[in-house]
Amino acid sequence: MQKEFEAQYHLLEEGHWWFQGRRQAVHALVLQNTPDRESRILEIGCSGGPLLQQLAADGYTAVTGIDISAEAIELCHKRGLTNTHVMDALRLSFAPGSFDLIIASDVLEHLSDAPQAVDAWQRLLRPGGRLLVFVPAFMFLWSRHDEVNLHFKRYRRPELKQLLQDHGFAVRRSSYWNFWLFFPVTLVRVIKRFLPESEGHAGHGDLNKPPGWINALLFRLLRCEDWLFRAGLNWPWGVSVMVLGQK
Repeated sequence: MQKEFEAQYHLLEEGHWWFQGRRQAVHALVLQNTPDRESRILEIGCSGGPLLQQLAADGYTAVTGIDISAEAIELCHKRGLTNTHVMDALRLSFAPGSFDLIIASDVLEHLSDAPQAVDAWQRLLRPGGRLLVFVPAFMFLWSRHDEVNLHFKRYRRPELKQLLQDHGFAVRRSSYWNFWLFFPVTLVRVIKRFLPESEGHAGHGDLNKPPGWINALLFRLLRCEDWLFRAGLNWPWGVSVMVLGQK
């Protein structure tokens, strides 16, 4: 992502409603599908490490994080997450079969060769290991936000499922996410295409923290959605899409 956007990202990822909601969904899936606290977990694109901190607090003893950003890994180290490394998601230096679970939340859309990435991640998993992927959904939602983030594409659920299946995964669960805000987000992005962009927000895409009460309200909405998601409800559309695959 662009450097000025990355600085904003690290400032907001702890308390912004969207980051909190997505982290909550990922966290729930980890607890449900990888309950053994000695499981070896790799988070690709760990940023400043808030999910790794959460997993460590839950008692997971073998969590590893990588990110291509040296600034992100420096922030991880400041937070006491020493098993984090600057590394390219396409060029991983771990041995085959090193992990029980790999998490790639909003990573795949940044990579120029998604099949190569999924193939590399598959090799890092032990037999029976799992890969949890979240990505932005639907190319018709493409916006300046994607450009600032240096995305290559957005995905539909069948595309993401097929990608994992083509590289040795059985799909255990797939769903869209951020369901209830799908239509408002779509409307806002369509309207923005016809409006001049504010110079002050040109480098931040959609990443701006709203007033506190709005941020709290939107997070409560996602908490409710995530509760249903944890209960097993798979959403038919949403702003993001997830797939859980097993090697």
